[in-house]
Amino acid sequence: AFRGKRKIAGGRKRVRDALYMAALNAVRRADPFKAFYERLRQAGKPAKLALIAVARKLLTVLNAMMRDRKPYLKAGPQ
Repeated sequence: AFRGKRKIAGGRKRVRDALYMAALNAVRRADPFKAFYERLRQAGKPAKLALIAVARKLLTVLNAMMRDRKPYLKAGPQ
């Protein structure tokens, strides 16, 4: 029944804001995340959607780091 663009409002705002800012930085500086973002943009996805997808991927990586108690390794598969 919903029409138009979706908005993110759920969850904890401070965590959402931190992930958004981290995703912005990752898109500019971290090669794997930058490549993922560019691939989504080339596929015709809107910039905001691609950025949120990077934030979700970043969250997944951070959760895996906490689970495995290992540092971030840039060379791993994304």
